Parts: sequence; structure tokens; C-alpha cells
Amino acid sequence: MKSNDFLNAAKPVRIPLVVLGSPTATGKTRLAVELARACGGEIVSADSMQVYRFMDIGTAKPTAEERKRVRHHLIDVADPDEEFNAALYADAARAQIARLRQEGKTVFVVGGTGLYIRALLRGIIATPPVDEAIRRHYQNLRDRFGRAHVYRLLCEKDPAAAARLNPNDSVRVIRALEVFEQSGQSIVVLQDRHAFADCPYEALKIGLRIERDELKQRIFDRTARMVEAGLVAEVRGLLDRGYSEKLKSMQSLGYKQIIAFVQGRCALDEALAQMNRETWRYAKRQMTWFAADREIVWYSPRQIDDIRREVGNFRSRFR
Repeated sequence: MKSNDFLNAAKPVRIPLVVLGSPTATGKTRLAVELARACGGEIVSADSMQVYRFMDIGTAKPTAEERKRVRHHLIDVADPDEEFNAALYADAARAQIARLRQEGKTVFVVGGTGLYIRALLRGIIATPPVDEAIRRHYQNLRDRFGRAHVYRLLCEKDPAAAARLNPNDSVRVIRALEVFEQSGQSIVVLQDRHAFADCPYEALKIGLRIERDELKQRIFDRTARMVEAGLVAEVRGLLDRGYSEKLKSMQSLGYKQIIAFVQGRCALDEALAQMNRETWRYAKRQMTWFAADREIVWYSPRQIDDIRREVGNFRSRFR
């Protein structure tokens, strides 16, 4: 055996994944169903809200027809009062992907929760727990002096981390400052020590990019459709089941605002306006998160033929 053959044989074979991650309301679900159905694949959801039972309309879960066309996994796996987080997701998703791979299925990981996708592909990094006093300190600095100010602080304290982060992503910038202050080490050092070398996947990452005005209109239109589909009744049903409005799941987008209406604290049009504003802000945070991932190949949802070709070329490498 040649030395190169030996080295190649020693390398573990990675599981191919098509990862479709981008902001809310960009059409990920429809595209994923079409792609997966064309190749007999199945979908593993990467959405932190679609894991909850009884929360269908407000989380924009795939429809019954879409789930009939293509099997979906990690949807409806927890009750609204159960703990669910990125670590639990990564464990469950890795187990499900292994089962699908044994069946010879092409796996599509689809969702807008960037942290869940990162936890699946890279694992959970062992960083210090959040120190609320430190976090509030830097958040106050950001609120007083702007995002550029806290980014400059990171450049001074931890230039290696600053070089990897988007200056406008104040959440991650502040986290990097927290880690440095608590541990005396760069978050980059901790990431490199973690190494991600054990990642068992070879991922094709696809993102859907839509102009901001169009995305905002899509969000508004989807809110209207959710109300028509019975979002208010869904929220009433959750409250009637005894789920507290203080639960993390019940404080999420849409549910928090409709609860305020149901309990008489605001009019419906006010609740929907607030829902639209908060969803748009969330979409902008998602855009910042995904824009920082240099591995994502970006397309317009209208470039369906190009996306099909990209997925086909990727799958052919593993046949």
C-alpha cells in the first residue's frame, strides 16, 4: 500500500450534510422539501421553537402536507415547559443523522437557529459561564457609546477574536469580552483547543438571501397568515393547558405579543405591529449571524436550478 493510500484510509469518512440556514421567512422550508423530495432525502429541523408541541402556527412549522411529502425530524419533541437547548439539540440531531445515514438517506439540516447548527457541526465549546455583572457592564457601554465602542475594546483586549467577528454583531463581541475577562484567554484559543477536529460531517452550507424590503414584507404577510390560520386560538389553547406565560417558550416571538392581547393588555393590531417589529429585529440578528459564516454559499430563492445543481454536485462526491 502506498503511503498516500494509507493516509487516506486512516481518515474517517465524514457524513455528508446539506445545511440550509438563513433568516426567518426566506422560504427555507419550501426549498428544503423540494430538494429533499427530489433525492429521497429527509429533513432534520434546526429550529429552537419548532421542537415544542402544541406551538404550530406561531413557529411556522412545516405543514402537514409538507411533512407528508418529506419526513421531518426534531419537530414536536418537547412540551413547552420542558428544558431544551443547543447541547440537547446537538445530541439528538447527531443520533438522528446517524440513523438516517445508516438508511442511506441524504440529510438536510434546515433552520434559522444558528446556534443549533453550530452546536451540531462543531460541538459545544467549554467557555466560562455567563457573569451577569460583566455582561451588564459591556451592554451598558454598548447602549451608551454604540457597538463600535465595544468592538474597539475587543480589538484592544483580544485582537484575534476581533478579527473573526463582525463589528456589528454586538452579542458575540460582548461574549468574547466576557470570556477574555473571566478566563484571561482569548475565545479563539478556547475554540482552537476545542479544535472541532472530531466533527463527523462534511457540510454543504446554503443560505437564502433576500433584499431587506422584500424580507420585511414577507414577515408582515406571514404574520397576517398566522392570524388567519388561528394563532390567537393556539395561544388561548396553550394558556388553557396551563402553560405559564413566563415560560421561555411562551415568551418567544408571536406568543408573547398575542398573550398580551388575549389578556387584555393591548389591542390586536398593536400586538401584531409589535410582533412584526420584533420579528424583523430577530431577522436582522440572524442575518448578522449567518453573514459571519464564510462557508455559506448564498443564493436568491429564485435560483432554484443553481441550488439543485450545487446539491447534486455535492451528493455525487459521496456516491
